[in-house]
Amino acid sequence: MSSIRIICPNGHLGFAPLKTESFRLAVETKPDFIAADSGSDDIGPVPLGNDSCASPRSWQEHDLEEMLLAARRLGVPMVIGSAGDTGTNSRVDMFVQIIRDIAARHNLAPFKLGWFYSEVDREYVRTKIRDGSAIRGLDAREDLTEAELDATSRVVAMAGVHPFVKLLEDGCDVIIGGRSSDSAIFAACALFKGFPEAQSYYLGKVLECASFCAEPYGAKETVMGEITPDAVEVTAMASWQRCTVASVAGHAMYERSNPFHEFVAGGMLDMTRCHYDQISEKTTRVTGMDFVPAEDFRVKLEGSGKVGERFVGMAGIRDPYTIANVDAVIDWARTQTIERFGPTGWELHYNVFGRNGVMGDMEPLKDKPGHELCVVVQGVAPTREMAEEVCMTGTRQMFYARLPDVKGTAGGVSFVLDEVLQASPAYRWTLNHTMSVSSPMELFPTHSETVG
Repeated sequence: MSSIRIICPNGHLGFAPLKTESFRLAVETKPDFIAADSGSDDIGPVPLGNDSCASPRSWQEHDLEEMLLAARRLGVPMVIGSAGDTGTNSRVDMFVQIIRDIAARHNLAPFKLGWFYSEVDREYVRTKIRDGSAIRGLDAREDLTEAELDATSRVVAMAGVHPFVKLLEDGCDVIIGGRSSDSAIFAACALFKGFPEAQSYYLGKVLECASFCAEPYGAKETVMGEITPDAVEVTAMASWQRCTVASVAGHAMYERSNPFHEFVAGGMLDMTRCHYDQISEKTTRVTGMDFVPAEDFRVKLEGSGKVGERFVGMAGIRDPYTIANVDAVIDWARTQTIERFGPTGWELHYNVFGRNGVMGDMEPLKDKPGHELCVVVQGVAPTREMAEEVCMTGTRQMFYARLPDVKGTAGGVSFVLDEVLQASPAYRWTLNHTMSVSSPMELFPTHSETVG
């Protein structure tokens, strides 16, 4: 086969619904695969920790239905990775059931549905640690300790291409994957068809976020990637978008500390020598990519641990003197909370929007606040009742802060809502590590059935 084409309609399936017009234009080209990533750790540690979705089920069902009906009409494989935002076992099962339900609702002809899981038992990881196989930290983290493992609620392993390829080799028409490397979802289709690793992994890298590799910016539009033994071509399918040298190269370089290196289970895509050519108004061709196999096969682990229950409060500040002394106001509120609850066993977090609420200490203009501020207060504690009171104290006491030059009694802080709001429990990332495995399939059991 001289080339294959893969279309990707959504860079994070279900996070916002795919745009149907560009997707249907792409389907009319009769691609060889329809594929999409459905997860990310960009959503933070909460969904993994409490085993939930960050996206509404109706949006996920919308995208899965569009893709499934198109794939079965064309008779081509449909491949999904990181099911339900996190790729936990329950999210995979949810997507598998959605596929069954869609097939029954539309009376689809029988097809083979395959899936794999990515959750890892904490005791399995503990055994590795005790056997002397270090669970190595990424991004300057220390190697994993048993204490940090004990603080972890749930662990997923990030699959490479291998379980996808196995299910394709088993003849599966639809594949639902657990937590997966974004690029592996697409690279697996190309590798299954016999294309080289370098081109296959670059195809995955450029397609993983759909129309993020096109311009002008527009999310959730479909793009098409075509792979040959020597090159990858990527085409925007929305009538108003183009895949240009700048947009494709820019997308290839983002979300990594080194803009030229993409690490996956089993190796590294090296884009240092990539060459980009604009071959038509909507299409860019890329050549020169390399793939460097890993000497030690390691799989990335992601883990999340619960910190406590959480409430959120909001306060507005317009008074210039209070704005100038907002840190003193926050310190006052924190001190009052310490007086009520003691110095430990709870947390208060303040984001001051209008000053440095987004970037924190990295904000270069934090000494030049706006004329009004919004302070978002998060109170975290072991129980719901305590978290509510911590947040209430940390929010309301801003109103009573004693500042040296304040003579009146009205206070310089207002409240968006008088009450504080219950939020999701607070979680933190506990694992961002890699673990050595003896087989690429060691952590990813596969299953299949006939549906329809």
